Amino acid sequence: MYTTGDFLIKIKNAYMTGKRNVEYSHSNVVLAIAKILEKEGYVGKVSENKEKEGRKAINIELKYQGRLPAISEIKLVSRPSIHRYIGKANLRRAAASHGIGIVSTSHGIMTNKQAQKEGVGGELICQIY
Repeated sequence: MYTTGDFLIKIKNAYMTGKRNVEYSHSNVVLAIAKILEKEGYVGKVSENKEKEGRKAINIELKYQGRLPAISEIKLVSRPSIHRYIGKANLRRAAASHGIGIVSTSHGIMTNKQAQKEGVGGELICQIY
C-alpha cells in the first residue's frame, strides 16, 4: 500500500464531503506531511493519539473558509512506480504561485520554498493548491 498517497487522498475526500476531522495511522512520513500542511495553514491542529489496540494515530482538524475548503486540489506527482525528481534549480516551478509542492530531500520532507532556501532538490511528492 502507498501510505503517502492514501493519506493525501483521504484528506482530499474528507474535504470534498465536508468532514471536520481525519484520523490516519501513524507514520513518520505522514506526520511530517501533516505538520507541513498545518504550518502552511491548509489544515488546523495536528495531534497524535493512541488507538484502542495501542497503535498510534494522527488526528487532523480540517479548515474551511466559510463553506470552502482550505485545500482545493491535491495532485500526487510521485507514485511507487513513477518517481519524479526535481533539481534545486527547478524548485520554483514545483507549484504555482498560490500553492506549494512537498519535496522529500536528503534534509527531510519540506516545501519547495524551504528546499529552495536550503539549496537542495529531491523527489516531488505532491502539489497542493
